[in-house]
Amino acid sequence: MSTKVIQADEAKHLASKKLQEAGLISEHAEKVAEVLVHADLRNVNSHGVLRTEHYVSRLNAGGINPNAHITFKATGPVTGIVDGDDGFGHVIGDVAISHAIEMARENGVGMVTAVNSSHCGALSYFVQKAAEANLIGMAMTHTDKIVVPFGGKTSFLGTNPIAYGVPAKTKRPFILDMATSNVALGKILQAREEGKEIPAGWGVDENGATVTDPNKVVSLSTFGGPKGYGLSVIVDIFSGLLAGAAFGPHISKMYGDLDKKRKLGHYFCVINPSFFTDIDEFLEQMDRMLDELHEVPPAPGFDRVYVPGEIEQLHEERNKERGIEIAESVYEFLTK
Repeated sequence: MSTKVIQADEAKHLASKKLQEAGLISEHAEKVAEVLVHADLRNVNSHGVLRTEHYVSRLNAGGINPNAHITFKATGPVTGIVDGDDGFGHVIGDVAISHAIEMARENGVGMVTAVNSSHCGALSYFVQKAAEANLIGMAMTHTDKIVVPFGGKTSFLGTNPIAYGVPAKTKRPFILDMATSNVALGKILQAREEGKEIPAGWGVDENGATVTDPNKVVSLSTFGGPKGYGLSVIVDIFSGLLAGAAFGPHISKMYGDLDKKRKLGHYFCVINPSFFTDIDEFLEQMDRMLDELHEVPPAPGFDRVYVPGEIEQLHEERNKERGIEIAESVYEFLTK
């Protein structure tokens, strides 16, 4: 598969332009493109501008409101609900985390659920925003069923990702963003796009057997067996039930029924460390922890110990200079 390297600013402009041509208001198109390029910079291309074509299809079919009026309702000093009016999850999530940040600054904690939303992209974008404000961020969202519960043959759960962002004093923030499935569905889709095989354990066929051909994948598996399964259910409770949204098999499909509003839920929590401990000491201890993790001798076959999220951060620093790599077919869609 041929690829093309383009600068992040060009990718953002092209994605935003494509979304606006499909009727999305410019302010929202800019934010969606920003979140997509954030993922591409981190080499998480499964959540990058690759998704633009699908979003355009959903806009054209009426499955996303191009002029969403997003509202926030405070339900207490540290709680609130964002109603996304069936708009783009990237924008809705940004509104929700921003309100959670403000509440955490003032009252120590901020928890916000979002309803009537859609796919929100890489959760790392939102928790990084909290970490850059010297706050701890947490985010969860559910997705339509594609993952088999541990011991099950057919899918019930989504990839149901969870993310944390923690600030440090001089180091990059600690960013953990992971699906509770072994991999995100986007990685399977990317392998199909690139014509590559996938590792065993990523996906299963209709009989629940592991396959390496991405085209034969019917369902995904949770990471860590019953442990990932348990976390996946928790994510559905927080971002689904707590938000008053659907769960598991009752969530509308991302890649089907393009004309239907998805009504997804998200959960965001922001914690202000200064309400619990001395903020400078906390940030210095984070630096120390990250340094000491790096000092752990590597096991055979490894060159060093990385902190979670560090590899993506190194990609981001490099790709800001050299540009992001996208499939030629994606570039052709963005420019045609």
